[in-house]
Amino acid sequence: MNKILIDGNSLTIEDVIKVARNGYQIDITDEAAEKVKKSRAVVDDFIENGKVVYGITTGFGKFSDVVITGDETRDLQRNLIISHACGVGNPFSEEIVRAIMLLRANALSKGFSGIRLSTLKTLIEMLNKGVHPVIPEKGSLGASGDLAPLSHMVLVMLGEGEAFYKGKRLPGREAMKEAGIEPIHLTSKEGLALINGTQVMTAVGTLTVYDTIKLIKLADIGAALTLEALNGITDAFDPRVHEVRPHHGQKITAENILTLTQGSRATTKQGDIRVQDAYTLRCIPQIHGASRDALDYVINKINIEINAATDNPLIFADDQTVISGGNFHGQPMALAFDFLGIAIAELANVSERRIERLVNPQLSGLPAFLTEKGGLHSGFMIAQYAAAALVSENKVLAHPASVDSIPSSANQEDHVSMGTIAARKAKDILFNATNVLAIELMAAAQAIDFKDPEALGKGTKVAYMKIREQVATLHEDRIMYLDINKCANLIQGHQIVDAVENTLGKLL
Repeated sequence: MNKILIDGNSLTIEDVIKVARNGYQIDITDEAAEKVKKSRAVVDDFIENGKVVYGITTGFGKFSDVVITGDETRDLQRNLIISHACGVGNPFSEEIVRAIMLLRANALSKGFSGIRLSTLKTLIEMLNKGVHPVIPEKGSLGASGDLAPLSHMVLVMLGEGEAFYKGKRLPGREAMKEAGIEPIHLTSKEGLALINGTQVMTAVGTLTVYDTIKLIKLADIGAALTLEALNGITDAFDPRVHEVRPHHGQKITAENILTLTQGSRATTKQGDIRVQDAYTLRCIPQIHGASRDALDYVINKINIEINAATDNPLIFADDQTVISGGNFHGQPMALAFDFLGIAIAELANVSERRIERLVNPQLSGLPAFLTEKGGLHSGFMIAQYAAAALVSENKVLAHPASVDSIPSSANQEDHVSMGTIAARKAKDILFNATNVLAIELMAAAQAIDFKDPEALGKGTKVAYMKIREQVATLHEDRIMYLDINKCANLIQGHQIVDAVENTLGKLL
């Protein structure tokens, strides 16, 4: 049926990918719909009885001490959206916008937000019919939620703003009309319920994490190819070494390298050629493994956040209680996404150092810059430059966003997470790391061509052949960026990892 049922509690990272990238539709479960109705009834009761409740009958932020009369509550919610839509920069991609809409709908489905079911269903209908709001990338502090970008999402629900529909960028009202969706009029609590959450940072981070899961496997494949190209020593991957320092990621990486190089005639043992390898070969399990462990931490945080109620105030319908708290604060995800960026950056960092070992004849014993006629041809000289530039940029991007905070709302909101910046930076680092690893794959394959591709291990030979399907051996200089793009596309499409796993079974 290509449909995901949401209930606020059971969404998975894989579900997010299905909706964001594969066009799956969503619907709310009957049980969750009843919880939404029950929560809304509490809000209606407060309005009818004139209770003073933050965000329902008061202003927002510093204006929380301003009481709003019943006749003005609808204007309050609309004003909230149009005043908060202050995002700037390029719009998020369609897949990120779809993930944002899904995550916000799922959070509202938990039944703690006080939104009308009809309003939630409008958001679901927009997602299902492909009305994708234009949401600028920048403007969120990541506390009080992703207020600015989520406001751009809600503008389209009101028939305002802009949206992409069937490949066209249209005024929001026109996009809704073409899709056959009636714009809504917000009522009490609804504007706040729709924008007070961490769904933008979490959407960006979730897609980045999913791709990083594959990238770490690809990093092991690239490292194994380089290990064979340089006749690396496999003793360092012996399970006994890693059992006595049993970090989970380290053990997995060591096992992957041995699996990939199974049957290789290119690897060596201690003392065959040299006693030990440089760190970038010998310490692959420790370096890649640390990034693996960081990724596991981030995945755990995402699994919690994509099924969390993150707006304010929260409605506890069973005992008719409204509590103003801070679940909108992005700090748990800000730290996680900063950690993710650092972990990905390190995969690129060590990869670039392996590239240097491949192109440097003093370190490799191979022709300088992996070209047959050095001097006339430059070979991989500038490919290593490009990798170094990307790694250097990653070092800047890896500076944590979460260590910064700028008070806002007249110091009522006096500590913010910058979590959306952290997620966006991790995404940019992933792009750079993908291209660095693409260069390593190309350089390793070129180095292997100077030796014997038939000597490769069971898994690395599959990877080598997949690379050679797209990128030919370099006999004389040619336009290299085209080859880098082809190899990066192989990585982004998960084709190399999938081909290896089809032969060896799942890598760990």
